[in-house]
Amino acid sequence: MSGWDGFTQGETRRWRAAGFEPGEARAWRRSGVLAPADARLWRTVSATPESVVVWQRAGMTPAEAVRWHELGVAPHDAARRHVAGERPRRVSWLARMAVPEPELDPERTEALRRLLRAGVPADVARPYADAGWDGDAAVEWARRRVDQGDARVFAALGFTAAESVRAGVPAVAVMTAWWGAVPLEEVAVWCAAGFTPGEAAAQRSRGVTAEQAAVLRALSSLGPADPGHR
Repeated sequence: MSGWDGFTQGETRRWRAAGFEPGEARAWRRSGVLAPADARLWRTVSATPESVVVWQRAGMTPAEAVRWHELGVAPHDAARRHVAGERPRRVSWLARMAVPEPELDPERTEALRRLLRAGVPADVARPYADAGWDGDAAVEWARRRVDQGDARVFAALGFTAAESVRAGVPAVAVMTAWWGAVPLEEVAVWCAAGFTPGEAAAQRSRGVTAEQAAVLRALSSLGPADPGHR
């Protein structure tokens, strides 16, 4: 077995060209760093696959970490200042003392790493991790850049991540529009099938069931909705 098992030929070539051994490359990928160029930047600031989470939890890019490092700012201090909205520049120690240090809760750290390994950018992944999402459950929502608060409401209503994007409005707007039109547990089915609240209410009054609407929902997921299905 090759030391590079699990890597494509292209990935092997890029990681080797960047100066990494197979074990190092695997460790960086497990930490959510998928690009050899990013791993090299992290290594520039003396980050390791185990310690890089300090920077990642702050939503920091490798390039930003390098700029903080060039200013002589320690990782935890840089993370605090970055979370507070500061970008790499010198400020007084008094101003820095007012910024709390990010907490490294193990479960949230693992969720962040799972999202990063799935290719979700750090600035998108961090709010999901901070809100306590399970990394696997958050992936499809985060990949589509759905606000994590909206994602919770959409998921509670039974929407998939893709359906929430097709809705085209925030979750609260969906709830407001559908309030009283159909039972709450049926909102996702009727909406995803392409009905407006008024149309769904009218169909229910004629005896059309949510199960029948679910068939239309399944068909709509296979391709563009047919305007004539209503």
